[in-house]
Order: sequence, then structure tokens, then C-alpha cells
Amino acid sequence: MRTKRSLEAIFAQWDEFQKVSGVCHIETARDYDKVVGLTDALVDAGAMASQHSQHSLYMVLADLIYAYDQQHFPQAKVHGIDLLRFLMEQDGLTQSQLPEIGTQSVVSEILAGKRELTTGHIRALAKRFALSPAAFF
Repeated sequence: MRTKRSLEAIFAQWDEFQKVSGVCHIETARDYDKVVGLTDALVDAGAMASQHSQHSLYMVLADLIYAYDQQHFPQAKVHGIDLLRFLMEQDGLTQSQLPEIGTQSVVSEILAGKRELTTGHIRALAKRFALSPAAFF
């Protein structure tokens, strides 16, 4: 019965909470903009920090935004070699500047698709570029 009383208390406050906060299930671009605006304000107030009193609200809103983004703006899968090319371009690296992989000729073969990245390469590259190893799979 505790759940029923809890729900009654929530129902009694929900409409007012939505009206004041703008928090709602994100169905439209307008809903999205409202929730992002509130989230931005929470970020400015320091709510990203886990000890902040409104951190939980920030996390709930971030989850809503993430779910909407995943549904409406799905990201294409990127092959690990394409990611490596991008990172090299961003950092202005040459093939010989990737000792994590090996010699320039090994890097060249990987970029040409003649060789695959090994798990050792991936671990080292993830560490160098501060990424999750999953990004290369």
C-alpha cells in the first residue's frame, strides 16, 4: 500500500512540477529545447557534480535527452580504421608517429585495409587518444 500512497503524492504534484520545470517526456523539438535549456541551466549551476543537490535531476534530464537523440539522430557505425584516420588528421599525425601500432609500414598496411587493428593496438590507441577501446571496434 505504500506504493499507492507514494503515487497519490506524486500525482498531486506532477502537473505543477511539469508546469514550473518544463520537464516532460520529449516528443517534439519544442519539448527537446525546453529540456535542453533546463539541463544547460543545471550545468551552469554545477549539477553535473555528483555531490550537487540537483545532480539526480540533471541525470534524469540527460537520460531523456540521450533517449530522444538516439531515436531521432542515430549515429552511424564508424570502422576503427576510419576513426584512426580521423584522429591522425585532427592531431596532424603521420604514419610514423604512431609507435603504438608499429612501424610506418605496418600503419600503412592497416590504413590500406591489408591488416586489422589488434587488441593490443586498440588498447594503446585508446590510451593515447583518451577514448574507450570500444570506439575502435
